[in-house]
Amino acid sequence: MEKYRVSLADEERAALESLVGKGKAAARRILHARILLHADQGQEDEDIADALEVSSRTVLRVRKRLVTEGFLAALDHKPQPPRPDKVKIKGNVEQQLIGVACSDPPQGRCHWTLQRLAAELVALGLLQAVSTETVRQALKKTRVANSAGPSL
Repeated sequence: MEKYRVSLADEERAALESLVGKGKAAARRILHARILLHADQGQEDEDIADALEVSSRTVLRVRKRLVTEGFLAALDHKPQPPRPDKVKIKGNVEQQLIGVACSDPPQGRCHWTLQRLAAELVALGLLQAVSTETVRQALKKTRVANSAGPSL
């Protein structure tokens, strides 16, 4: 595994010590500052992890960010990557789902089930595939499940 050497300039070390000493920053930022201070003293990742009660992977990640992305990037946490739109049922599809859920169930059945509703959305050509959990969440969001919808 690649080792990232931490060597802080005097100004950086002073800034980190000030940050840790004041304690008026985000907890993760203070933790990263403490990791960098320990790493600057030449401690091993496992020792730092034990002392600060974090994983050695976290210590490695902070070291790596300092070396590859710079001082400020190492202090701040890396934001989560943008997630694709997870909501499959929205807008027109949601309206049609509610309409189907509130309509009479298929002949020979006393109520709609989540499986039947999911199959109906696919049969109508509104979605290529949909899970029963997605249907349940859409109905729960609209509160149809509590009034006239299928029993969940």
